[in-house]
This record gives sequence, C-alpha cells and structure tokens, in this order.
Amino acid sequence: MTSTEIAFADTGETLLDRKHEFRKVFLALLAALFIHLVVAFALAAFGGAFTSSSSVSEEEKPSELTIVDLPAAPAQKNTEFVPTPEKNAPEPEQKTFESNANSIGASEVAPTGDAAAPSQEGKDRPWMDLQTQQYTLQNEGAQPQPQPVAQETPQPSQPPQESPQPTPMTDAQQFAMLTTTPQPTVQPSVTPKPQQPNSVYRPQKQQTRIRGNISNRGISSVNAVGTPLGRYQKILFDAVGSRWYAAVERQLDLFGVGTARINFWVDREGHIKNVKVTENSSNELFVNFCVQSIQDASLPPMSEDLAASLPPEGLEVELPFTIYAN
Repeated sequence: MTSTEIAFADTGETLLDRKHEFRKVFLALLAALFIHLVVAFALAAFGGAFTSSSSVSEEEKPSELTIVDLPAAPAQKNTEFVPTPEKNAPEPEQKTFESNANSIGASEVAPTGDAAAPSQEGKDRPWMDLQTQQYTLQNEGAQPQPQPVAQETPQPSQPPQESPQPTPMTDAQQFAMLTTTPQPTVQPSVTPKPQQPNSVYRPQKQQTRIRGNISNRGISSVNAVGTPLGRYQKILFDAVGSRWYAAVERQLDLFGVGTARINFWVDREGHIKNVKVTENSSNELFVNFCVQSIQDASLPPMSEDLAASLPPEGLEVELPFTIYAN
C-alpha cells in the first residue's frame, strides 16, 4: 500500500509540475503576443509622427553652398531717356532720367500723383511729353551768294609818253606841307547783309496727362542728368526723326493708323545694324517707310567713354513710330 501510494504520489506531483510549466509557457506566449501587438500598434500610431519629424529635421539642416560656372548676368537697362533743352543747368540731386543736358524738375501745378514728373493735363499717351509743339525740319538756311567781280574794260594801248619833270618847290611851299594837318579819308559805310540762321529740328509733341510728385514750381521739367549716352541718343533721334517727318506728310494718306516698333543696334562707328520689326499695327507700307528712315540716318562715331560703357555689340535701340487718328 505504501509503495503504491508513494508511486501514485510521485505521479501526481509530476503532473502538477507539468501543468505548472505549461501554464508558464502559455503565459509567456500570451505576454510575447501582447508585446508584439503593443509594438505593432505603437509603430502604426506613431509612424507618421516619426516620418514628419524626420522630414522637418532634414528641412532644418543648413543648405550646402555649391559654386558653379554660370553665364554672365544680362546688363541692366539704361535709365529712361528724356530730351531736355540746353540750359546749362546744374546737375540735379535726384538723377531720375538720362538726357542730353542737365535739368531740374519743376511743375506748374501742385503734385497730384506718384510719378517722378510734373503734374499736367493733356493727351493719354504711352510716353511723356511736357509741352505741345509742331515739328520743324532742319535746313541749312540761306547761304551767302558770291559777289560778282567787276571786270575791267581793256583800254587801247597808248604810246608811252614822257613823264613831266617835277617843278622844284620853294622853301615856303615845303614849310606849308610840313605844318598842314592831313584830312582823314572817309570810307563809305557798308551795311552787312543779315544771314538767315540755320533752323534746328524739333519733333512734334503733344502734352501728355501726368500725375506727378514734383513740388518745385516752375516750367514743366524733370530731374535729368546729361550723360554721353543721353547726348548720343539725342543725335540719333534727331537724325531719324528729321528724315521721317520730311516725307511722312507727303504720304500720310497711304499709311494706316497704328504703331510700328522697330529694334536695331548702333555700333561704335555709328553704323546701324540688325534692324528688326517687333510690332506693327499699321500697314506694310508704313513699317517699310519707318525702316528706311532708320537705315538712311547718318550718325557720328561714339565717343570713347560712351563706347567703353556699352557691350561689344554697341547700343541697342527700340523706336516706336505712331500715327494717331486725331
């Protein structure tokens, strides 16, 4: 009995131990499964946050500096050109415009806007004209005519005659000659003929509407500084404009209302090259006439200081030619 019980007792303890071990393994599996589930849930829940913070941290990194060879930056466009009359004015403090001569800004009325120009009424135009004037063409004026040279009438040859011998003077006659005051010879007064002065070309202008900010009172003008480029531009515009106005009146009926905008280059020797039409709202005859006016213009060579300030190609110019209905 005892051995049997002992054997039975031993068998019971072994089963209990095995159950206990199975329970531990089962609990361990449950714990492992629970931990895996928790980790998976945590990754799913916080994965987006980790990704976002990672990208933010990458964006917050300082950018790296890389030096590469780039083509030269295009040259800045020149200041707008505004022609001004020659007045020997001092150079203005505000160099708003480029011109052929210095000019101090002034306005005939109080400021009414923000434009760096005088306030005035006038036509609505895409450019700025400070006054109204009719064009005048340049001419050489009246040239002095050569005076005819008087021709001497030939006289028949006379036989040579003996010259009379001078009568000797007495002492009294010699004394009278020494004491007599000679009378001045009266020259006939000659009035010089006035010559007609050479006329100066002036383009046609119509005063435009401007809402400017210049408060200095005076004849409408802008703050402009005379430069070599401004002086050369004045020569160029006068050379082209004088030819354009000279013929446009005679053919005005053949042209349509509109604008022809033409681009070209002037090299350092004053030669006009690469003439191109960039816009034409008139007819073909008008744009051909404008191109011919540019090509026929005669320009002097550029000064050394002006040529040094320009690219090797020279000066790029864009000219608009417009015919209005009114």
